[in-house]
Amino acid sequence: MRSWRFWLNTLILSSQYNPPRFVELLMLMLAITMLAISSVVPREVPYMVLGLSFVLGASISILVREAIAPSPQTRVTQLTALLLLVVSFYGFADLIKML
Repeated sequence: MRSWRFWLNTLILSSQYNPPRFVELLMLMLAITMLAISSVVPREVPYMVLGLSFVLGASISILVREAIAPSPQTRVTQLTALLLLVVSFYGFADLIKML
């Protein structure tokens, strides 16, 4: 029970300390979950669309946040966000081609 309370307090503290980064983290965790479900059950296209949408939204949010308030590792964060953006566009193109 003590470990659950520790994780809950850590989650609450991180959401209060930096809300945009917390929302981006939440979106990326949901995207990983949705894409994992779509890879296990390949006929479930809505999970793939939702996962790719989360990746697209999180990467654009990261790029906007870094443009407004740069962090110490700005270049790495921007490159990672651009990579996520390219992967999500490629996923959407592949999905359109498949349909």
